[in-house]
Parts: sequence; C-alpha cells; structure tokens
Amino acid sequence: MQLSVIIRGQHPLGDTAGHMRDDLELVRTAEKVGLDGVVKGSHYSSEPFESVQQIPFLAYCAAMAPRLRIICGLVLVPLHKPIDLAEQLATLDVLSGGKLVFGAGIGYRDVEFKAFGIPRGKMGARFEECMTAVRRLWTEDRVTMKGSNFELDGAVCSVKPLQKPTPPIWIGGNADIAVQRAARIGDCWYINPHNTLETIERQMNLYKRELDVLGRPFPTEVPMRREVFVASSRAEAIRLAQPYLEEKYKAYRAWGQDKVMPEGDDFNHEFSELLEDRFLMGSAAEVADQINRLNKRLGVNHIVASIHWPGMPNSLAIEQLHRLGEDVRPLLTF
Repeated sequence: MQLSVIIRGQHPLGDTAGHMRDDLELVRTAEKVGLDGVVKGSHYSSEPFESVQQIPFLAYCAAMAPRLRIICGLVLVPLHKPIDLAEQLATLDVLSGGKLVFGAGIGYRDVEFKAFGIPRGKMGARFEECMTAVRRLWTEDRVTMKGSNFELDGAVCSVKPLQKPTPPIWIGGNADIAVQRAARIGDCWYINPHNTLETIERQMNLYKRELDVLGRPFPTEVPMRREVFVASSRAEAIRLAQPYLEEKYKAYRAWGQDKVMPEGDDFNHEFSELLEDRFLMGSAAEVADQINRLNKRLGVNHIVASIHWPGMPNSLAIEQLHRLGEDVRPLLTF
C-alpha cells in the first residue's frame, strides 16, 4: 500500500514566497510522518489561484525530502514537445535517485491551449504521438519520427532516466476514451478524484476489458486521488472542510472541468451530494474503512490524498498529514 499527498499549491493570488514556504512545510511533514510520495499537478493561467510550476517544485522536493517518490500528477502533455519532456523528466528522475512517476494527461482548459497555440482538435492523437516519442527517446539511442507538431531527425535524449526501461507512466483521465487509452499506452490508469464511485467501477470494468483485448496484465500499482479530511467525527470533518472544498469546486466549474466529466458526474450539486460518493471524510477509523473498501472494490493500492484547499490554514493541512500517517495508515489492511 502506498499513501501519498498532492500539493495542489492553489492559493489566493499574491505572497507567492509565503505560500511556497507553507507548501514546502507540507512536503517535509509528509516525509516525517512516513508517507510515500509527493504529487504536484500542472496548470497555467490558474486564476483565481496562483500555482507554482510542477517540475522545478518537484526538483526542490527531491532534494529536501529524498525518501519520497516524486510524482507528476499530471503533465499536460499536448502543450509540450517530446524532446523537452523527455529530457526534463529524465533529469528529474536522476535528481530524485530514480523515484520519478510520470503522470500524464490531456488537459481541458481553453485558456491553456490558446496560450500555447495548440488547437483543441485531435488532442488524443497529439497526446499519444508525444507519449510514443518520449518512450522512444528514453529507450532508444536515436529517434527519427515525425509528429503533427514536431520532427525528430536522429534525435538523442541526452539524459536518460535511472529507472529502466522508463519511470512508471500513469495515464490520468475522466472520460471512457481516456480510460481505454490508459490501458493501451500507460503502466496504469491514475483514477481521478472527481467521478463518482459508480462511474469509476463501470470504467474499471472497461479498463479491464481493454487490457484483456490487448493481452496486457492488470497493473501491480493502482493509484487513485481523492479529497480526504480526517477529524474526530464525520460531522466535524465536513464542517471543517466544506468552506475550502466548496471554493475549489466553484473554481473548477468556472474552468469547465465538469463539462468534460462522464454524463451525470457534473459538479452542479449541493455540497452534501458532492461529498457522498467523491470524498473520504470522517474519523480515522471511518476514513481507513473507506480506503480499505476502495481496495476491495476496485483494487486501489495507492491513495493520493488531497488535503489542502484554497484558503485553508496551513496548520490544518499539517494536522491532516499527521492524522493520515499516524492514525489512518495503521488501520489499512492491504
């Protein structure tokens, strides 16, 4: 079983240095309480929040918390060229002593695609050709390949990752087609935090069928991200978390995140409906039981916990890390 924490880094605009100190304190605490990894996502033009960039942040984490796995969750692959991704991520794998996880996704926000000059059309094809190129750059001496927005002409990836043949590749996605893509080109499906468990169970069956068609085994690592909050009781957990989580999902609706969800899984619900089948909340025993049931129902054996949301005092997030590492983890049965 693996238990990691995602450092969203979503803070009100301004005082970036202060927010960075807070986020790095979370990383130090995650290592101290015995968690397994630190995860950082990637967004650009992230108003109404600021969000520091993924690769430099994780590089710093690798130096200050050398025991933790360093997990990109997720790189917005269509925005980037494969030679740049291959060398940047290989460098990160070397810096971390071979602890990198390459989490990859497509993205969904128009403001990001427009800023990079990337058309929304054929995103899936662009994603797949870039992922193919990165794998080849990591595993071959020279690569010749022409993509829709790049050309490799005997290109050499001058830095190779320590992990062979490649670092673990997690493919994230909400839609059915993304789940099928994960079976085809990833080492595992990185299960998203937004879909309901009913949808995820249906998609897990789809994922397994696709693996069977491809003749690929079910992965040994099955990661899933969830919003998590531990308190003395479920009622207290909901009371403390609700103001911050509501603000986060309000922004996600404004960004259009719910428009790319499977039918029936939008965010246009009251908080009580959102938390019922999406969030892990309650006492340590209740949260551990919810995680244990995810393992039995879906095979999940790596929880990426989101425990810090916009506006939340850092002291409360630090407390959550202690509760996860010291109170919840000993109760997990897998």
